[in-house]
Amino acid sequence: MPKNLVIVESPSKSKTIEKYLGKDYKVVSSKGHIRDLSTKGKFGFGVDIDNNFKPDYVTIKGKKKIVDELKKEVKKVDRVFLATDPDREGEAISFHLFDALKLKEDSYDRVVFNEITKTAILEAFKHQRKIDYNLVNSQETRRILDRIIGFRLSKLMQAKTDGSSAGRVQSVALKLVVEKEREIEAFKEEEYFTITALFRDFEAELFNYNNKDIKINNEIEANNILSKLGNAFNIEKVESKNKSKKSKVPYITSTLQQDAYNKLGMTAKKTMSLAQKLYEGIDLADETVGLISYMRTDSTRLSNDFIKETFAFIEAKYGKDYLGSVKQSKKTDNVQDAHEAIRPTSIKRTPEEVRPYLSNDEFKLYRMIYYRALASLMVDAKTSNTVVILDNNNYQFKATGQVLIFDGYLKVYHDYEDVTDKKLPPFDTYKSKVIVANEIVKEQHFTKPPARYTEAKLIEEMEKLGIGRPSTYAKTMDTLKTRGYVELVDKKFKPTDIGTEITDKLQEYFSHLINVKYTALMEDNLDKIADGNQVWYETLQEFYKEFEPAVKEAFDGIEKKEPEKVGEDCPMCGSPLVKRKGRYGEFIACSNFPECKYIKSEQKVITACPNCDGSIVEKKSKRGKIFYGCNNYPNCKTAYWDKPIGEKCPECGSMLVEKNGKIKCSACDYEKQ
Repeated sequence: MPKNLVIVESPSKSKTIEKYLGKDYKVVSSKGHIRDLSTKGKFGFGVDIDNNFKPDYVTIKGKKKIVDELKKEVKKVDRVFLATDPDREGEAISFHLFDALKLKEDSYDRVVFNEITKTAILEAFKHQRKIDYNLVNSQETRRILDRIIGFRLSKLMQAKTDGSSAGRVQSVALKLVVEKEREIEAFKEEEYFTITALFRDFEAELFNYNNKDIKINNEIEANNILSKLGNAFNIEKVESKNKSKKSKVPYITSTLQQDAYNKLGMTAKKTMSLAQKLYEGIDLADETVGLISYMRTDSTRLSNDFIKETFAFIEAKYGKDYLGSVKQSKKTDNVQDAHEAIRPTSIKRTPEEVRPYLSNDEFKLYRMIYYRALASLMVDAKTSNTVVILDNNNYQFKATGQVLIFDGYLKVYHDYEDVTDKKLPPFDTYKSKVIVANEIVKEQHFTKPPARYTEAKLIEEMEKLGIGRPSTYAKTMDTLKTRGYVELVDKKFKPTDIGTEITDKLQEYFSHLINVKYTALMEDNLDKIADGNQVWYETLQEFYKEFEPAVKEAFDGIEKKEPEKVGEDCPMCGSPLVKRKGRYGEFIACSNFPECKYIKSEQKVITACPNCDGSIVEKKSKRGKIFYGCNNYPNCKTAYWDKPIGEKCPECGSMLVEKNGKIKCSACDYEKQ
């Protein structure tokens, strides 16, 4: 019988860790959070506002069985180790486990690790500690803030607009998208011209007149300049310099999501899902091991052990000339630096070596993480850069060239960052200081409007402005899309009418709270709480004192948007039919609701319902998956995941359905031949 119980968040983690710890340890999973705020109290917040925002927690639906099983396991052992994720969210889960399982102070310990490898796990168990309640308070404050803002503003939006939700980070991100769209709409196109001299081996572009910047606004100006130019150019200056090209620091959450989007075409949601698998453990030929360190981080720091191992690897494989130095990005105020950058757990586990054990997408992501971390510790690449200035009747033209003279970190990183050689002729061999162009051409251009945000660019902007944290970026992107607040046009975010409407209403009444500065300030306050430098409930009191009066004013001030009429009358009472929104999307119903409950059926009828006088129609689940159910729901709950064909099974009498191109029974093993 094991003497120790280790509780982690993920079932896949538990299998890996148990192998490392041995027979005296049993490792089980809580499967994430086990508790959340209840919906009791004022506005269903689940907190006692008048008692320092004291939270009321309840077991999450479907988790009671897990909690009961954990309680039984706790009674069988001498000691419990809470080994949830190494961030504030993980600290809060450990607290809820401690509280719900009624653990005693002297019978538990908290252990944290940044990677799931045998060495890291065994080392973590040498450095046990207790729960850090400052981290718990920070996470708890974030949860309560998001609950208050989400509940109140979502209800407001549902009552007054076509929107379904609003949130602390989500609404500021949406505001950025809407503001960018308005910049685009306000943009006025301007014409300009460039003039280029074409030589046999290179091109040079006009950039100065009498050594001052020149701008060519129209074709008349361009033609005037061309009329003053001959084909002979004086070589005024040739300057060559060697420059160093530095590798980038290792990945943090935001830069990983940006590069995965730009280089691999992966959404933030998909990236984090794949990274989670790589972190939790992959079955290799002779071991199960986490391939990368923890993927929710805003620190570029690398462990000394990893640096030492990687330097040895670089020297052995590429030679001393490729050894670089440790690079750190400048630490900003909103960087928590709680743990390391995202990196491979061992530089010896090359992407090519582990490829047979990974899916194609897992391999692509691991490869990108691996080579980014490896390149960060390699020496700079070196280029020879040449600038040539040519003069033609006091008009100066510039040509630039670049040649890679030492590949450095690009030895391993060339697939992700390339340097293309752009060679210029050897000007020092020219006998004359004059060079003749084959042709001088003008080209018309127009200024372009600001580009819409891609998912990667919006994450980059959020990080720069201090909005949200590593754990929130992917969820925010997903929410904006699933709520219908943005649409993708050429893979870029364009706000929908609903998204714009919600932003405008929120800015009318909440511009002092739903803005970049305030949201970043709140993240700052959460950091102070985590450091023990601010009282959590005082932060909430200060916020709520401003927020609730604004909500009340908005409920009174915003006129309810009238539903759109469809040009038909209700067959039941004669009132106009209007468009309404429900949990499964838009539908048409009587404007005289609740007196008249008529709903126009526009659903695709598949067949008659076998259990009542209704029809089986095509529907969508909460998550958008198509299923087939009776239109008399909830009175009749007949439903199928596969499309019914209207025939009964000859063996059991149940409905036959179409599944994977075959006709099968929905209840037994019968298959129609």
